[in-house]
Amino acid sequence: IQKLCDRVASSTLLDDRRDAVRALKSLSKASTEKYRLEVGIQAMEHLIHVLQTDRSDSEIIGYALDTLYNVISNDLEEEEQEENLPKQVDDLGSQFTEIFIKQQENVTLLLTLVEEFDFHVRWPGVKLLTSLLKQQGPQVQQIILVSPMGVSRLMDLLADSREVIRNDGVLLLQQLTKSNAAIQKIVAFENAFERLLDIVTEEGNSDGGIVVEDCLLLLQNLLKNNNSNQNFFKEGSYIQRMKPWFEVGDDNCGWSAQKVTNLHLMLQLVRVLVSPTNPPGATSSCQKAMFHCGLLQQLCTILMATGVPADILTETINTVSEVIRGCQMNQDYFASVNAPSNPPRPAIVVLLMSMVNERQPFVLRCAVLYCFQCFLYKNQKGQGEIVSTLLPSTIDGNSVSAGQLLCGGLFSTDSLSNWCAAVALAHALQENATLKEQLLRVQLATSIGNPPVSLLQQCTNILSQGSKVQTRVGLLMLLCTWLSNCSIAVTHFLHNPANIPFLTGQIAENLGEEEQLVQGLCALLLGISIYYNDNSLENYRKEKLKQLIEKRIGRENFIEKLGFISKHELYSRAAQKPQPSFSSPDHMMFDHEFTKLVKELEGVISKAIYKSSEEDKKEEEVKKTLEQHDNIVTHYKKVIREQDQELDELKQRINTLTSQNEQLQATVTQQVSQIQQHKDQYNLLKVQLGKDAQHHNSHSDTFQMNGIQMEEASKLKEELEEWKNKHELLQGQLREKDSVIEKLMSSQLEVGTTEQSLQTSKSGGLEHNNELQKELETLRSQIELQSAEISKLQIENQKLQVMVPMKNLGKEVCGSKTTGRLVGLELLQSEVKALSEEKESLKQHLDSSSSTVAILQDEKSKLQQEVAESKKEQDDLLVLLADQDQKLSALKIKLKDLGVPVEDEDDIESGDQGDEDEDGDEEEQD
Repeated sequence: IQKLCDRVASSTLLDDRRDAVRALKSLSKASTEKYRLEVGIQAMEHLIHVLQTDRSDSEIIGYALDTLYNVISNDLEEEEQEENLPKQVDDLGSQFTEIFIKQQENVTLLLTLVEEFDFHVRWPGVKLLTSLLKQQGPQVQQIILVSPMGVSRLMDLLADSREVIRNDGVLLLQQLTKSNAAIQKIVAFENAFERLLDIVTEEGNSDGGIVVEDCLLLLQNLLKNNNSNQNFFKEGSYIQRMKPWFEVGDDNCGWSAQKVTNLHLMLQLVRVLVSPTNPPGATSSCQKAMFHCGLLQQLCTILMATGVPADILTETINTVSEVIRGCQMNQDYFASVNAPSNPPRPAIVVLLMSMVNERQPFVLRCAVLYCFQCFLYKNQKGQGEIVSTLLPSTIDGNSVSAGQLLCGGLFSTDSLSNWCAAVALAHALQENATLKEQLLRVQLATSIGNPPVSLLQQCTNILSQGSKVQTRVGLLMLLCTWLSNCSIAVTHFLHNPANIPFLTGQIAENLGEEEQLVQGLCALLLGISIYYNDNSLENYRKEKLKQLIEKRIGRENFIEKLGFISKHELYSRAAQKPQPSFSSPDHMMFDHEFTKLVKELEGVISKAIYKSSEEDKKEEEVKKTLEQHDNIVTHYKKVIREQDQELDELKQRINTLTSQNEQLQATVTQQVSQIQQHKDQYNLLKVQLGKDAQHHNSHSDTFQMNGIQMEEASKLKEELEEWKNKHELLQGQLREKDSVIEKLMSSQLEVGTTEQSLQTSKSGGLEHNNELQKELETLRSQIELQSAEISKLQIENQKLQVMVPMKNLGKEVCGSKTTGRLVGLELLQSEVKALSEEKESLKQHLDSSSSTVAILQDEKSKLQQEVAESKKEQDDLLVLLADQDQKLSALKIKLKDLGVPVEDEDDIESGDQGDEDEDGDEEEQD
């Protein structure tokens, strides 16, 4: 080995160095461990130097990589251990790996060599890197992570057309992604899911070979406990590509071991996505996706198929359990699945038959129990359906129901069936006070001739008969779940006079270690009977039961026995995860949900035992007061909620009216712009008409004169006619006056007989005559003036009559030129008239729109006033709430002083919020 190392280090010829490295490779994989050790110690440095300097020769690089792989790998050691041969060197591979990775450049160099396409370089490089990761995983992962494009370069191995390199690349990525979330994310975002699912499909899904198994293991590494990758897997629609994996034919006989392994890993991969330990939101979205793509339906088909191997059937039941757990939509679908029997039976009934059948495998019965628990988890509808099959009005004598199977298992001779049925029934009552009360109506026929007994009574009867520990533990867990938070059930339990003496007797005895668990559960049941006691039975009031414990058991002894439950090893195991997993039937003692109940009640029962009667009374009074205050607060909250709804409605109305107002404003603006356009067009036409008139004047002054003088002539004619009419009128008046004068003259000659009368009449006549002469003179002067004016007008008229023929000649000359313009002018005038009419109609529309806007603004102001009043009312309510909160806090301080446990408001609100979130999830699923 020393000589060979010298040849590698000092030979100038490449052939000599290549031969020396080939010889070292042969020695490194010899059966004797000593050669491997020597080669590793003496040759490692030289081999690394060869990798650095002889990159051009792929053959020597391949030999060097193979030699390093043989030195570092522990495959030979594993074979020796299998053959029980003595191990000479302790963990050589790990030590040599540490030496190799001490210089990070060596790993970087190896990553560069893995990029080479040459098979003799790439394949041994992949194997060597895989071996390094096996020996010193976290250190090598860190070096690759900080190396530029380190992970990306390794991802290229999955695209290699040579299957042996691709398959070894999958194994390399398995080691690379172990327990390293950062690398898992990089690998996932380098399109690993797409490539791996393609390989699984190419290899034949579950019928494929070990390559499918390796791909599934790598997928598990990438998805398990990695929320980011799980979300990426779901968002990339890769869940839909899992459905073909579970397409199983009718002939399910003779499955190969590899197919069983592959299908087992596929089912585990589904469970990774819907595990109860994942964030609830992520699990819920994956559950919905599995339902919508038909994956759940496919799993239920396997569940009801015949000839499926037992371990695959068990894992399928566990998978279906977690796919439906807490998802209302999936739970409803599962309730509708029927087994292909004649007549068809619900899948739940068929599974429960297996659970209460003692001939079925233990793991299968545990899986069915888990499936039943998951079906009822946060599923009040399903709980109601199960309990309804026990009620007298719904029992069907022709078919077996779930309730009948549970009762049969509860009272069978098999203790495991008793326990499973008790736990299943307890889950049907979990957090459902209504069903706890309904179950009190269930009556059982014990034997012919005897009256029926209640289910509650029958459970206590079996307890008192001293059955197996497992049976009693199961029944006590059922009773504790049933009585907790249900005062009516506690009253029914206390109504049987034998129950309390039995419990106190069990707790008071000093029994062996096996019985201590039963004693602890009896103490818990007695504590529940005190804590949830409404004092409706005089002989079993809280105070009397406490005195009984003090006399018969002792408070300290009671608390000690109560503590046996949480200190038990099997209790700690059951509290870890929801799935019941027990190494043997004897270890099947506690249920996961029951451990939560114990944790919740243990402390409050211990405090309740030590309270005096006065403290109990005070506590009850405070509780009543708190309930009243809670009712008031609830009322005000309801009022505020209603007002918030009204405010929201008013806001919506305001928004609607505002949008309508904006639309109308926009319409008005549009109409105003249209009116403005019409005005502009009108003005433009006027300007054009003016221009046409000017143009016409410049070419035909004679025509303009004609137009003006025609108007003047017509006016003069009209005035002349008026003067003529006035002249004739005055002439008529003058003639009338003359006739009057003549009459007076004739009458003057004929007047009077007496001189006095004659003189009188003469003087009167003269006076009158003088007046008439004066009036006549004035009329004559007026007539002369008018005749002068008439003569002037006649002269002007003669002049105009002389000018008219000349104007007619001018008109005839320019008529031909102006006829076209007059026609155009008439057309323009008609268009102006039409535009004026349109303008008037638009003005009317604008007026109506303005009135509508005014009405809307009035309504808006009214609504704003209503909103202000609502806000003021809400502020008043908030002030009242603040007063109530102060009173509540004072009462809670009093309670704390009295030693009563009082939950903080934040805890209650967070609990309420959690319930609301869960209810919201259920609504979405619906």
